[in-house]
Amino acid sequence: MRKGFLLVLLLAFASPKVFAQGCSVCTKVANGLNDKKAKGMNNGILYLAAFPLTIMLTIGFLYWKSQKNETHNE
Repeated sequence: MRKGFLLVLLLAFASPKVFAQGCSVCTKVANGLNDKKAKGMNNGILYLAAFPLTIMLTIGFLYWKSQKNETHNE
């Protein structure tokens, strides 16, 4: 179980270029916006990132909790 988790984690961070492709587009769009619209764009990005981050944190917490319970049971 632990090796599988580490493998998934390694694969997720193996190719940062794949995940950073949209950054240059966002930068170019944000350069053409005024301050109010740029803040709105940043808030939208944070809003879209909140759900996946919440899922990842929940899964990580449940995994940590299950590992902690297994150590106390032994």
